[in-house]
Amino acid sequence: MSKSFPFVSEQIIEQQLAQFQQEEVEYDAFIKELEERQPYLLAYLLSDSFTLLTQQEKDYLLYIVLVIWKSAVAKNEGTIAIVSEEQIGTCEENNWDKLDNAKAKRFRDKLDVFFQNTPQEDLLAFVEDSLADDDDSDEDFLTKVGRELIFIGAKTTIDVLTS
Repeated sequence: MSKSFPFVSEQIIEQQLAQFQQEEVEYDAFIKELEERQPYLLAYLLSDSFTLLTQQEKDYLLYIVLVIWKSAVAKNEGTIAIVSEEQIGTCEENNWDKLDNAKAKRFRDKLDVFFQNTPQEDLLAFVEDSLADDDDSDEDFLTKVGRELIFIGAKTTIDVLTS
């Protein structure tokens, strides 16, 4: 039995966000590093699963996932085992089942089920906040379908990296 993954706090996430904002030139290097250290995860993010996303939404998904990944790596002292295609597929399917079975009408309310018994609440809250559907949100480029696809992609990433 493996030890549980350490909790990734809001402070760790904010440190990674600050790094992304300060080092925009490093964005391509982060993608290259993700490709080397988590090839199946990057392949998943670039797969047909996300063809309904606009290019701006695809870029936003990749940004959110890079923040999640860098936060998890920072918290786990740089070591995360390579995730498999099977792990990704199983987690994605479970997440779609939860979202599809959510009874709520509003997107944000549908996400409540994901917060029950989650070991990585701060990472999940980061994703939820990133996809806010509030009237005063800057994320008005997100479509209804895009919001759901990005959430599932990000939640699946959290699951496979921290399980």
